[in-house]
Amino acid sequence: MAAQASFDVSTGADLQEVDNALNQARKEIRQRYDFKGSNCVIEFDRSKASITLEADDEFRMNALWDVIQSKLVRRKVPLDNVTAGEDEPAAGGRVRRNVALMQGLPADTARAIVRDIRAQGWKKTQAAIQGDEVRVTSPSRDTLQAVIAFLKEQDYGVELNFGNYRA
Repeated sequence: MAAQASFDVSTGADLQEVDNALNQARKEIRQRYDFKGSNCVIEFDRSKASITLEADDEFRMNALWDVIQSKLVRRKVPLDNVTAGEDEPAAGGRVRRNVALMQGLPADTARAIVRDIRAQGWKKTQAAIQGDEVRVTSPSRDTLQAVIAFLKEQDYGVELNFGNYRA
């Protein structure tokens, strides 16, 4: 019997790169003229994979968010995995925004990936949800390469990572 080859489909932002991007954003905000005299706060909670932004008003919040997005893109953090919440009022007439970083495939996205792989009808190819990732197995490495190419063409609303390839 042929050995099974496999790979995992997952998603997530590299939290160290997010931390580096936020440090760069803090430096830029201290130097920019439109932030002079303002008190903008960027807090990163690594354990919850969330960012809390606080600014004096909505104008500065939007400028702060633009700076952070540009730094995340430069550090190659996919913005598909970043979800910004609504602005909410904070103490002293300030504005707060919570930003969530997606770590792991949501259940509905994982089910859609499994459904799409099965619908293609590749012979002896199996896809199974394992926690927050999808494992795809097949005796043929060529079939697995075709599955990866197929998944890269699809849009699931998140950035997909393909790893743990075993032959």
